[in-house]
Parts: sequence; C-alpha cells; structure tokens
Amino acid sequence: MNKAQLTSQQAWIRSELERSITFWLENGMDSVNGGIYTCLDRTGKIYSTDKSVWMQGRAAWIFAYLCQNYGVREEWLDASRSCLDFMEKYCINRDKGNRMYFTVTAEGKPLRQRRYCFSEGFYAIANAEYAAITGDEIRMQRARDAYELIWQLTSGLIDDPVAMGPKTIPETRTGRALADPMIYLNLSSVLRRCDPINAVLYDERSQKCVEDIFTYHHKPEMKCTLESVGMNGEFMGDVTSGRVVNPGHDIECSWFLMEYAKRTSDTALLAKACEVFDFAIDAGWDNEYDGLLYFVDCKGLPTEAYEHDMKLWWPHNEILIASLMAYCDTNDEKYYDWFTKTLAYCKRVFSDPEYGEWYGYLRRDGKPTLPSTKGSTFKGPFHLPRMLIMADKMIDGLLGR
Repeated sequence: MNKAQLTSQQAWIRSELERSITFWLENGMDSVNGGIYTCLDRTGKIYSTDKSVWMQGRAAWIFAYLCQNYGVREEWLDASRSCLDFMEKYCINRDKGNRMYFTVTAEGKPLRQRRYCFSEGFYAIANAEYAAITGDEIRMQRARDAYELIWQLTSGLIDDPVAMGPKTIPETRTGRALADPMIYLNLSSVLRRCDPINAVLYDERSQKCVEDIFTYHHKPEMKCTLESVGMNGEFMGDVTSGRVVNPGHDIECSWFLMEYAKRTSDTALLAKACEVFDFAIDAGWDNEYDGLLYFVDCKGLPTEAYEHDMKLWWPHNEILIASLMAYCDTNDEKYYDWFTKTLAYCKRVFSDPEYGEWYGYLRRDGKPTLPSTKGSTFKGPFHLPRMLIMADKMIDGLLGR
C-alpha cells in the first residue's frame, strides 16, 4: 500500500466532494417551491424546470448522509428536508396506494408515473437517513411503509394500484430483472443501519435478495451477470434483451454484495461478489479509449441501445467504490490498481474544476456530448457524492485514521 499515493488521492476526492456539493446547493435548490432542480448545464444554469422524483429522494438522502458522515450542517439538513417535504406534498399519488410519480412540474403537478418502484425506494432511504439524524419517528415510519410497499409489489403479494402492468405481455414473455433484488438489497442495508430495531427483517430480506441474484442472474459459466432472465433464471439468448450486460450495474451490485458479505462475515459471498466485479469490468472496460462501456452483449452480438458505447459518470463512480471496497476486504492489489486507473481516467475526462461537478455523458472517446450537461432527470447529487464520501471514509480506514 502506497500511503503517499492514497493521501494524494484522498485530497483530490475531498476537493471534488466540496465542489460537487457546492454546485448543487448553489444552483439546484428551489427556494420558491422546495425540492431540487437537476437539469443543469455545465455552468449550473437550469435548462428544464421539470423535477425528477428519483432525484428528490436521492438528493434528500445524500444531504442527510453528509450529515451522518461529517456532522450536521444546517445547510445540508435544510436541503434534505426541503426535498423530503416536496416529495411528501407533491410526489405521492394518494389515490393509487401511495405509489409515487416519476416526474412532476416545478410546482409539483404530476407529469408521469412509471411501473417501477425506484421513486419509492429513494423516498424510503431519504426518510430513514434523515430520521436517523433527527430522531423524527414520523419520517422513519414513512421509510418503513415505503420499504414494505416495494416488497409487497415486487413479490406479487398485492396488485399494483397504478395498474400499468409489466413491460411485455406476460402471456408471451415474462421474467426477472436484476434491478429488483440488487436495489432492494441496498435499501435494506440503509434501513438496517438507520433503523436497527428492525434489523431482523432487513437481514431476512437481504439474504433473499442475495439468493435471487445468484440463483437467477449470475452466470459464472458465461462470465457475466445478466440484467434480464426467465422466471427460473433461463438464459433468453435469442433476443437482445436477454443478452444485455450493464457492466456499471453489475459493479454496483458487486459492492452491495460486498457490504452484506462483510457484515455477515461471509468469505464465500465476498469471493462471489468480487467475481461479479471481475466479470463486469473485464467485459466492459474499453481497452482502446479507456473507461467503461455502457452496455455489452454477452455473446458479443450487436446491442439494441444506441448509447451502448458511451461513457457515463455513474458506472465509473461504481468502479471506484467497488474496487476500493474489494481492496479493503481482500488486500488484493489488482483492485487498488483498478481504483487508481479509474480515478485517473475520471480526473481526466469527467471532472470540471472550473465549474464543479462532473460531466454526465461522454462519447466513447471521452469527450462530453454537446451541449454538455452536469445534470438531468437521472443525474443529480447522488452517485458522485456517494462515491466521494465512501471513498474518503475507506481511505481513512486504510490510512488508520
């Protein structure tokens, strides 16, 4: 372990965190309606006033998470509460079983609802994190209720109140999505930490998520983890959707698994989690231009997504978390090498010291799409600051601080 190099990397990480948080606090917060705008250009100018409900929850969580890790600052707590209150007032479809919208207007009028439960998931972790800091039992109960609603929906225990149905006609084709168990595993981790009184429930459901990932999606014989499989884990190799590998998603999944493995002292699971990382980065790393490709086909066939060879910010955030976590847990230098290589790439192509925050969307060659953007419906203060906070704390541990 090169302590001087780690110290230098940590200093850069801390400066990037400060620039990122300042960028969003100064440019994104809506002082009129509450909540946060995330469609911001390179300089922080708003280019769309529609609000992402995902990002209200993610931002509320990240500002509370900052308080959890660095001590309470009123500007962070106020930002978290603003997003939470905006969601509570405007983003819940009370007539449809408390399902949440996907996008709303600046004033909070509903625009779009989706079948997925991710709005509810981010709402859950945001309320839990805020409640863990403030002792607000009402918000903690909101987190528990949303967490339970997701379980009921994804387990098929209740009919979806919005009745949007699956993406494909179930009589023709049905299956499983990796996003369901992996995201719920992460939600369970956050809820367990924030709400330890219900740890047994969170542990039970975490274990079920782990079992589903390895029973159905992880394919060691194919050296990949598949996004979509049949109900019994069947490989749907005749259609493009059945061959999709999202390397960044798999790498994010790997560190969710690593967290659980560490908490349960499960060395076998740690090895399998590292295998998920290894397969994904081997399949997705671009040896010509560096960086991680967005989608690959597990058979090397054409991909359906036009953006398959773009370089997006968040998969690289996941590499940095997962590689550093794997290094901390295994002492295998190859993971620190991936961390160092990816950090250098991100510093070169994603970071923007002039205005702060990272570019979100790059071409394969590492140049930003034009006009460049720092935020969107899907990008706000979440993946990047989460990575920077976690990396900072892991380096503290490596340096014995």
